Amino acid sequence: MTVALVGFACLLILVFLRLPIAFAMGIVGFTGFGLLTGWKPSLSMIGTLVSETALNYGLSVIPLFILMGNLVSRAGLSAELYAASNAFLGHRRGGLAMATIVACGSFSAICGSSLATAATMSKVAMPPMRRYGYSDSLATASIAAGGTLGILIPPSVILVIYGLMTETSIRELFAAGFLPGLLGIGLYLVAVQYVVWRRPQDGPQAERMAWPDRIRALGGVWGTILLFVLVIGGIYGGVFTPTEAAGIGAGGAFLLALARGVRSWRDYYDVLVNSARTTAMLFAVLFGALIFSNFVNRAGLPTALLDFVTSFDMSPLIVLLVILAIYIILGCVFESLSMLLLTIPIFFPVVQGLSYAGLGPEEILVWFGVIAVVVTEISLITPPVGLNVFVLAGVLKDVKTTTIFKGVTPFWCVDIIRLLILVLLPGYVLLLPNWLYH
Repeated sequence: MTVALVGFACLLILVFLRLPIAFAMGIVGFTGFGLLTGWKPSLSMIGTLVSETALNYGLSVIPLFILMGNLVSRAGLSAELYAASNAFLGHRRGGLAMATIVACGSFSAICGSSLATAATMSKVAMPPMRRYGYSDSLATASIAAGGTLGILIPPSVILVIYGLMTETSIRELFAAGFLPGLLGIGLYLVAVQYVVWRRPQDGPQAERMAWPDRIRALGGVWGTILLFVLVIGGIYGGVFTPTEAAGIGAGGAFLLALARGVRSWRDYYDVLVNSARTTAMLFAVLFGALIFSNFVNRAGLPTALLDFVTSFDMSPLIVLLVILAIYIILGCVFESLSMLLLTIPIFFPVVQGLSYAGLGPEEILVWFGVIAVVVTEISLITPPVGLNVFVLAGVLKDVKTTTIFKGVTPFWCVDIIRLLILVLLPGYVLLLPNWLYH
């Protein structure tokens, strides 16, 4: 355990020295494994791990879902989603911010990426909110917070990675993430209402649209709805596997882009290049995390940690609250995906060994996967890292990062409430997967 803790200390030092997290985890994992077993076994471990991971058929779902999201973004469906949400909510005080959150939730359902959702919706939603006099803090906060839904509402790349790392059913994880995602949208709408209740000038009302205009606005999102039903409905209904669903989704997004007039070879070249870059980044982080995971497992950290926890005879709830507190603290330092990949190999054996709320070993892994992703969502909008905040600050050059962090405070507060609900009521998370598959 001491060796593993020294490894963690070295990892933190490398991260603070601004070495990319993928390389930091890989270097520390390789060195630590080599010191424990020898350098030849360490080199062999890396070669075997990289080749087996790269050839893993299940991981093909990641580039396909990324490709689907990029094609949908290039097709401009985000604008139609925002228009439909605005048609029904825009006339309320803070309505444009609420429409932004609903549109982010809808867009993330076919995009699967938090950063892509935040970057795309900033271009769509920010101009009308400024036109109607919304404060920059509320406008940017609604985009940053709404963008976090992209990693929970299926299809979610992070849930796929969690499922592969813990050998948990991906379709059950997708089913488990759906209701907590809807709860997140609802609580974000409450946060907007709280902001405009305190400062009505932050979210003025827009014009009320007539019902015929609302119906026409809904007509613009048929492609999004059809694609979502095809991909997620097919997975939930057992028609095809998540990997097959990803392929069908990417093909459907391509047809949708063609139907919406995206016919330039340059557009598709850019989509493919962006998808390849994102996939390469994710796989680099995944390789580094798996190498580091092999090191901490070889050092016996998960077993030692489980023995340490059980020696104090703490209740399972207290153990979970401690783990979540560690996640929230790490989220202030680490990028979200890296944090999840770094900690899952350590914490999931501990959680699996708990007897919590009468959950079975498989149920607790599905439930903990959603909990871990929700904590990761919180890290996307909390200082000092808050990756979604920095994405927005990069896109909106005239808005200060401090303004966005100030605006997102009510949103991560309701995220904490959501987290507590999901921890205390695991049946809510497991309602859909139990109904569909058990």
